[in-house]
Amino acid sequence: MPIGLVSDDDMEREISSYQKVLSTVPRVEVLDRPGRDTGDNNVPESLRKIIGETSVIDGRQEALRLAEQFGISSSSVSAYAKGATSTTTYQTPNKELKAHINKSRDRAIKRASKVLNGAIGAITQEKLDYTDAKDLASIAKDMTVVIKNLEPPVPTPGESSGSSAPQFVIFAPTFRDERSFESIVVNE
Repeated sequence: MPIGLVSDDDMEREISSYQKVLSTVPRVEVLDRPGRDTGDNNVPESLRKIIGETSVIDGRQEALRLAEQFGISSSSVSAYAKGATSTTTYQTPNKELKAHINKSRDRAIKRASKVLNGAIGAITQEKLDYTDAKDLASIAKDMTVVIKNLEPPVPTPGESSGSSAPQFVIFAPTFRDERSFESIVVNE
């Protein structure tokens, strides 16, 4: 019998021809379906990138709204924002996803910097002398807040950032005067 799909009649005929040889009759069992359970979605990489980018640029609430439309959990949104593909890989982010999020963050920082520089450049001495420059100062302040929120946090040397900085411990012995020691008289 050739390998491939066969009808039930062909299968029964083939089994009956080997009935004399076989001591037990083979049976076909339906096994559980392998893979993910129903409703357990594997999120495509492109959607992970969009959700992670939305979380970083537009905020967590916008990313949660987007993820809700696709049935993605809030914990997954947090993982995607950090560049991880799931909550189990949170400490070791996916390099491609992390690079995409960082590139998006850099583009937003660049745009905000251009607007900030334009707003600062538009504040001239003449405008300061004759007009109220509160609007331009407000725009400049807002752009600095945008840039600060978009820039990744820079770990300080004291923080635990995964890689520990070298630490040096220096001991300084205290000096003692000879009179503080006990003396023993030895006769030769």
